Amino acid sequence: MSEKVRLGSRNVAIVGPYLSGKTTLLESLLFVSGAISRKGSVKDSNTVGDSATESRDRHMSVEISTACAEYNDIRFTFIDCPGSVEFAQETYNALMGVDAAIVVCEPIRERVLTLAPLFKFLDDWEIPHLVFVNKMDRANIHVLETLHALKAVSSRPLVAHQYPIMQGEQLTGFIDMVSEQAYQYHPGAPADPIPFPEHLKQEEHTARAEMLEALANFDDHLLEELLEDIEPPQEEILKDLKMELGADLVVPVFFGVAEQDYGVRPLLEALLRESPEPETTAARRLKGKASNTPIAQVLKTYYTPQGGKLSLVRVWQGKLTDGVVLNGVRAGGIYRLMGQQQQSLNEAVAGEIVALSRLEGIKTGDTISTERPAQLAKAEQLEPVYALAITPEKRNDEVKLSSAITKLLEEDPSLAWEQHGDTHEVILWGQGEIHLQVALDRLRRKYNLPMSTHMPQVPYKETIRKPVTSVHGRYKHQSGGHGQFGDVFLDIKPLPRGEGFNFKETIVGGVVPRQYIPGVEMGVREFLVHGPLGFPVVDVGVTLTNGSYHTVDSSEQAFKQAARLAMQTGIPQAQPTLLEPILRVEVTTPSEFTSKVLQLLSGRRGQILGYEGRQDWQGWDNITTYLPQAEMQNFIVELRSLTLGVGSFHWAYDHLQEVPEKLAEKVLASNGNGNNGNGK
Repeated sequence: MSEKVRLGSRNVAIVGPYLSGKTTLLESLLFVSGAISRKGSVKDSNTVGDSATESRDRHMSVEISTACAEYNDIRFTFIDCPGSVEFAQETYNALMGVDAAIVVCEPIRERVLTLAPLFKFLDDWEIPHLVFVNKMDRANIHVLETLHALKAVSSRPLVAHQYPIMQGEQLTGFIDMVSEQAYQYHPGAPADPIPFPEHLKQEEHTARAEMLEALANFDDHLLEELLEDIEPPQEEILKDLKMELGADLVVPVFFGVAEQDYGVRPLLEALLRESPEPETTAARRLKGKASNTPIAQVLKTYYTPQGGKLSLVRVWQGKLTDGVVLNGVRAGGIYRLMGQQQQSLNEAVAGEIVALSRLEGIKTGDTISTERPAQLAKAEQLEPVYALAITPEKRNDEVKLSSAITKLLEEDPSLAWEQHGDTHEVILWGQGEIHLQVALDRLRRKYNLPMSTHMPQVPYKETIRKPVTSVHGRYKHQSGGHGQFGDVFLDIKPLPRGEGFNFKETIVGGVVPRQYIPGVEMGVREFLVHGPLGFPVVDVGVTLTNGSYHTVDSSEQAFKQAARLAMQTGIPQAQPTLLEPILRVEVTTPSEFTSKVLQLLSGRRGQILGYEGRQDWQGWDNITTYLPQAEMQNFIVELRSLTLGVGSFHWAYDHLQEVPEKLAEKVLASNGNGNNGNGK
């Protein structure tokens, strides 16, 4: 096509659960549109979608991948999104920049529940989407059961755009529900029209009536036609499908086998005909405030070995040109992506998704413009639920770690890291075990930073159970010249949980001069950093009641040492006991798994505070519990295993609580072996 003729565009995300066949569908869409001449396969690690090294190694998508195809004067930009729940942040960020989404699923009723969080996100943000039921060639499929299950997890009505034609358990063709024309599939070729299968007439008629009734709920004219038994023209039905899909009022359903290209051409035709134009999507996102000022939003950040930083952006308004200054930063080149291949461009206009190089300081989700932009809405940040303590295998690499992790977090905002104040460990947080392993692989491959890992230590504390009085501490040291002398008496008592530390003095008659009292408090505080059980001591009150000094040999340092000696004597007499952090955890699960989740929590020493139906999530429950932090490691793994991968939780530190005696013995024994109380 001549460069003078600008193509129209559509931006489409391909989403769905792990193993549903999203990457295979992308490969088929690219093939039937002529964008590629030969299809790759996930098994052979040569697809456009799984272009990242970590994706190829695992035969699964771990980050979004972009590819373009031209079809009937429309340039489609497809974004293949990861299916694993551990990489959901990638999917949610990408969905904020598309015009429509294809939800890919298998015809297995039991697995449809895994789509619930995705449908909820799409409907909350009113993102137009349609369903492609893939793998219709597998044995023991139940189409009607799958459709019923899909309707149960979608808040929008599903409308069957096609009726599948099956021969035994094999998909051989389909009936288009708009035209009622039947088609037969052929491997590697477009489907041919065939006579209408008479044995499906009644079933297809019923399904078509349901489709028209669903559309008529939003079109009074169509409703009148149906009430008067007037057959609506095809043009009107297609117009309704386009309008209602574009407004996220209905969800059309298609069937196929992506591996054999079955159903892919009709899907592409429907996207061409019925998905909303970029201008429509932009008007909704920009709330109708259109101008020529360039506005774009970053959907994903990459760090490439050759080109450095790349920012994948959706251009919402105006035009981006080479070297444009956005948010005060001069952009480098403009590129159209095809997996890891890059095509250099001179400009990008509204409606396109392109990559910009060298946007330093600009992060995923940011709105960018030549002027000061109002920030567009972005996907909510997922809270981390799984952690590993990490240490560079080479000690000299500690200096490089902070810079590398900063880049890692720019590429994947669902990661987080901290240097724990109590355990002094560097902790990497993420969405699950595979998620963190991918991050560690990137640290090794991209930044030559191999890591050793272990489960994070539990930040235990200790406290005392009974008060002790008049604990004596004397420090006397003579080594020529001035000596060192400090003498104190301390009262030590437990404080209510959460009070921390309190220091007082009741000195009378100057038996301890005022200038030395700060040294006493300093000595007490230093001792409390590491108590007799090996952990920081909390919820303790200490009062300086008496003492003595030497006019020449006394000093603040001497009184600090005297206070430490007094604490060293007194705290073991005050019945020290071990405390563990307790988290307040809110678990979200489908109601059918609530009883199993309650058992899981109880088995991990959870104190159930109650549960109730989740607001705006029909058929889901929220369970609130107190859970020891020591029981949280791997909790997300078991929770997902019990709930088909859709269970989740939020957590926050709540309070400290005494560790049961038998468990405390294990923790202290472990601490004695140098593990700092990590009893896992």
